[in-house]
Amino acid sequence: MQAIPVSLRQIDYVIAAADTGSTAAAARVLNVSQPSVSLAIAKVEEHFGRPLFARSAGQGIAPTAFGLRKLGALRSLRAQAQSVLDHKDSGAEVLNLGVFSTLGPRYAPALVGSFQKVAPDARIALHEGDLDRLTRWLENGRIDLALIYDFGLPSSLKITPLADVRPFGLVARAHPLAGRGTVAMADLLTDPLILMNLPHSRNYFLTLAQMNGIRPRIAHETSSVEMLRAMVANHMGVGLVATDIAQDTACDGQPVTRLELSDPLVPHRIALARAPHPHTAPLVAAFQDHVASAFNP
Repeated sequence: MQAIPVSLRQIDYVIAAADTGSTAAAARVLNVSQPSVSLAIAKVEEHFGRPLFARSAGQGIAPTAFGLRKLGALRSLRAQAQSVLDHKDSGAEVLNLGVFSTLGPRYAPALVGSFQKVAPDARIALHEGDLDRLTRWLENGRIDLALIYDFGLPSSLKITPLADVRPFGLVARAHPLAGRGTVAMADLLTDPLILMNLPHSRNYFLTLAQMNGIRPRIAHETSSVEMLRAMVANHMGVGLVATDIAQDTACDGQPVTRLELSDPLVPHRIALARAPHPHTAPLVAAFQDHVASAFNP
């Protein structure tokens, strides 16, 4: 039997270095010496014959393109080893699901709950983040899937389209436009705008306005949909939103009104994304099919 050339401890050191961005930080997390981490990385790189990390003075380390691919496989290998060696043997599989922070509350709990009714032994761990963070987590294997908006995602990711949704306007219930049902963006944005300032989202909404010849006055910016809805409900401005929330009140109980936009607008595409690993775990494939069916029954 051929000996395994890389130890689990060395894999742990490589993963910790990727997560922390430096060998010194990884050493602190692992409570070992920095040379131990550096030596482990060197041993693993020697085995592969290619560097896993790019080094720059004063900037720490960052995975190479090759390193990103191998980190996903190493994380999977580490998780499988942990499962095999778990003396409790709970039998529960774990799927790491990333969710875009504005989509998460709207869709993720219902999707997870309905899936666990048909797969009660599966365990799903949720990881919230913005688009850039979720993309990094997919590439380095930290998550298996991401419920995400398809905004210029890397072509290397495998994308399952789920739904195209049009953005809409949001005003307080007592706003003069509230009774119209449908408005032009130019009419909506005569009032100051409360702007989502998440990466990509901010530019998306500003571009929508500019494509319709509008330069909005920005009253406030927020990364929280619920904060935006509450500010709109309290007459601090109007909103442009893509994630459709079922309630017609903000979290403080104040009412809001959704308005369809009559302008020709580029929709948001909701999608599931995963890294292009050669083999898809059965649990990942089953959840992916479940989500696709939930969006397109």
